[in-house]
Amino acid sequence: MKRDKEYGGSGVLVVLGVLGFVAIVVFMSAWSWRNTAIDSETTITAQYKDNQNVYDNMWKRFREMAKVPTMYTDDLKKLYDGAMKARYGEDGSKALFQWLQEQNPNMDASVYTQLQRAIEAGRKEFSASQTTLLDKKRVYEQHLRHGFGPMWASLWGYPTIDLSQYDIVTSERTGKAFDTKKDEEIEIR
Repeated sequence: MKRDKEYGGSGVLVVLGVLGFVAIVVFMSAWSWRNTAIDSETTITAQYKDNQNVYDNMWKRFREMAKVPTMYTDDLKKLYDGAMKARYGEDGSKALFQWLQEQNPNMDASVYTQLQRAIEAGRKEFSASQTTLLDKKRVYEQHLRHGFGPMWASLWGYPTIDLSQYDIVTSERTGKAFDTKKDEEIEIR
């Protein structure tokens, strides 16, 4: 009998110890899940802001580069007008036939090629930024759904952000194509 009392008392301690250990593990698991959720949400919002930054920078670059051909054309016109006035005077040449071989300034097409390359590079950079946002949302949504995720999400009140507010930017044409499940070929000319 004495022996039963000894084991009964230590049995309670063992059970309490096991329950305490389980409680600590559960708490640490819940806390770890919450920390990952916080990290995911802050990463998603930061990536969304970065997408805005990339998009804004891309369009500013395009607008600034598009001004270069206009400036170039204006300067070329001034240069050409000056050259013509210097050769023929204010009223131009009055000759019936002009037997001269003239060297006139030419418009350099490389300005347009540079603009075209900048547009392509900017679009690729923005696309990569959007892909990163989609991946971060995917990882977070998986975190919310895997294993004990739904239980921890309801316990901690996650998600705390509206994930639909962090969608990628697309065109009206793309939206229509995905809504109708149809698209037409692109008309180049």
